[in-house]
Amino acid sequence: MWVTSSVQDILQPTAIALGNFDGIHRGHQKVLQPILKLSDQVNKTVVSFKPHPREFFTGQAHNLLTPVGEKAQFLKSLGFDQLVLLEFNQELANLTPQEFVKQIIVQQLKAIHISVGQDFHFGYQRRGNAEDLKRLAEDFQIKVDLVSLQKIEYCHHSSNLKTIQKNTPHPYSTRISSSLIREALKSGKLEKANLMLGRPYSLQGEVIRGQQLGRKIGFPTANLKVPDNKFLPRFGVYAVRVSLNDKLANSLLGVMNIGYRPTVSGNYPSVEVHLFDWENKERLYNHSLHVRLEKFLRPEQKFASLEELKQQIKQDCLVAKSFFSQT
Repeated sequence: MWVTSSVQDILQPTAIALGNFDGIHRGHQKVLQPILKLSDQVNKTVVSFKPHPREFFTGQAHNLLTPVGEKAQFLKSLGFDQLVLLEFNQELANLTPQEFVKQIIVQQLKAIHISVGQDFHFGYQRRGNAEDLKRLAEDFQIKVDLVSLQKIEYCHHSSNLKTIQKNTPHPYSTRISSSLIREALKSGKLEKANLMLGRPYSLQGEVIRGQQLGRKIGFPTANLKVPDNKFLPRFGVYAVRVSLNDKLANSLLGVMNIGYRPTVSGNYPSVEVHLFDWENKERLYNHSLHVRLEKFLRPEQKFASLEELKQQIKQDCLVAKSFFSQT
């Protein structure tokens, strides 16, 4: 997978899926499909922006569902050849829709095919829409696919969130978006987030040394260093599937805690994973873990003692094991 921000290094010609694609959710994957179906004689490319336009305009850090490394890894698994990260600066923001198509799409990317969502906007003050892109690109004999917005439907009052059948009464329908996925994750509605993503939300990072407190109370944990700009879900405890060095076929089960660890006076967020069937924690250091969040078990809480914390972790493990036995 070729990842570049340099115009000179872009593999050409390209067929491009254009957008931010943060999370690469079900809606995004529909936009990606027309490009993946093309011949291997063209460089199948995803074109995104760095930094995220929202971060550029607000000046505030915008944490991502899929930071660059994670995004590139997933796109490669889908069959893409390259990820182009256009530098989003004032010069790019000032381009008119016509200038964007001519300078970026035609001259820099040498695109022969484009796929975007119907809600795509581009150019100065987002004045260009998807139909404008189609019209402008066709002047250069570039085919453009406009992909309709995707929705999920589920029972509004159901605690067991699933896509519904057509005959289910009183369906609740919502469009799929990265913003709604963030909202769901932040409020602990993991099933809803995973349904929109089309897969479990995941955290990836290297195992680093911690304070060894988990080992002292009989529950050794692997401390995960995730990218600084990774979006963290609601603090608390999750049932998780864990893969070592991206070997997804050999996943292990466990529980994960995300938060400040108030019982031991933690002062910064940490991500700690306890594996049910892994005796030698030392073998995990400096290795990469891929942690898929399967179920939100409970919010973070402060306990009166380490013994009380230990008993709660035992209970968390039992609940998680019961969940996995039914899936």
